[in-house]
Amino acid sequence: MSLLAGTGSVTVDGTTYMVEGDVKYKVSTKKRESLTGYDGVHGYKESYITGSIALRFRDSGGLVVANFNNMTDVTVVLTLANQKVVTGKGMWSVDDQEVDAMEATFDVRFEGPSVTEAPSS
Repeated sequence: MSLLAGTGSVTVDGTTYMVEGDVKYKVSTKKRESLTGYDGVHGYKESYITGSIALRFRDSGGLVVANFNNMTDVTVVLTLANQKVVTGKGMWSVDDQEVDAMEATFDVRFEGPSVTEAPSS
């Protein structure tokens, strides 16, 4: 048996940050919605969607949380416990960052045109 989940690391433009958890990523590029009418199913429509990487970071004493709000055109790299590498290129932060001071954590969601995954070898 091998390690599959529970640990990993993240870099944003080459800088490593402490990640508390809630790491999620989306590599999908299209969203499909069914089209129906009074007389039955007509088919579906397809639209483009952004890839995303979302994480909960730990606020260390030397970190400036406001910098995350200004991040655009960044590369985010996740290395997962199962050795899979997830890379987001040309990403920007969405939402605003609110720090939970009791836990020293804050959430960041990056979206962009390209999120890919490279399986472990």
